[in-house]
Amino acid sequence: MSEVKRAHTFSNGQCFELVQGDLTLQEVDAIVNAANEHLEHGGGVAGAIVRKGGWVIQEESDRWVQQHGPVTHATPAYTTAGQLPCKYVIHAVGPIWGVNNADEKLATAVFSSLRLAESLGLHSIALPAISTGIFGFPKDRAARIIFHTILEYFKQNPQSQLRLVRLTLLDKATVEEFIRIWDEQIKASSPST
Repeated sequence: MSEVKRAHTFSNGQCFELVQGDLTLQEVDAIVNAANEHLEHGGGVAGAIVRKGGWVIQEESDRWVQQHGPVTHATPAYTTAGQLPCKYVIHAVGPIWGVNNADEKLATAVFSSLRLAESLGLHSIALPAISTGIFGFPKDRAARIIFHTILEYFKQNPQSQLRLVRLTLLDKATVEEFIRIWDEQIKASSPST
């Protein structure tokens, strides 16, 4: 079961939601996988996606890497979603905390995922808190970057057919931290949130 914790609707009808729930159960056009550059989906979000969606996601990921090489922050990959309730899985590579330009790389991974969803003709997407798990990115810092990037995407693309971006978080501690940053960064700047 998913619970919308915060939502912001823009004047043109585009919507940004912060949801507590299971990413693999989101009924959207695509979900974003927090992937590594070789698309080896062993643990964390990536492992859960393959376990629930089926091995076909890993097989398609392997073919992608064979054909295109390692995935970068700026060029996410995509596969079908197997048995998941969405059409696609977009595989975004976030940075490991401590690498050079980690903030910029996280913003690029998020923005590039939204741009890829747009190019695929999608209307809705759900994404996790990229890089905040085993990659060790501080949750509060990641929240600020992810929120800013999504808001900036909508600002730059007011005519986008991408109508819903749903940030989907599972664990309570991450949800609480993201709500705190939302209330500082988004709610404070807009009375309609």
